[in-house]
Amino acid sequence: MKILIKIMTVVLALGGAMASAYAAELSDISNFRQYSPVFASSGQPTEEQIELLKSEGFERIIYIAFSNSGKAFANEDVLVKELGMNYVHIPVIWDNPSATDFYAFADVMQRYPDKKSLLHCQVNYRASAFSFLYRVLYQDVTVAVAKADMNTVWQPDETWRELIFSILEENGKSAQCDGCNWEE
Repeated sequence: MKILIKIMTVVLALGGAMASAYAAELSDISNFRQYSPVFASSGQPTEEQIELLKSEGFERIIYIAFSNSGKAFANEDVLVKELGMNYVHIPVIWDNPSATDFYAFADVMQRYPDKKSLLHCQVNYRASAFSFLYRVLYQDVTVAVAKADMNTVWQPDETWRELIFSILEENGKSAQCDGCNWEE
């Protein structure tokens, strides 16, 4: 009986350690950023991380790079759909992003704003810029807070700054804020 109790103790301990390691994997997704209980962005997740996202309650994956980009994997759309999540692909040209691209993304998010969603690209540059805009324009997050979050991933280059400034301006918002340095 003592041996059985020891075995069960070891199994439970290992199971707990494995569960902790499994739960920690979400933060292992490239440049993963959780902005709210229902919205996150990241770089390209692996197939295993897509499954983890499902187990963490994500219901929608929005991909804004091209399917042949860097670490993209074939059939991401199939895997996401087989797991019962929604999949939306809005390919955004890296050096020529457009307001149309952003508004296509925002429209998807606005259709079901409480659906737990991951927006991703290859390294979370495109996705963090779109996340910045979405949070400022649709979630009433201040420019300073959204910019600070985006800066943990990258400082947008001139092309992306122009897009951000243009979209903010057409929505009656300023990119300027205390402590915001767009030229770093």
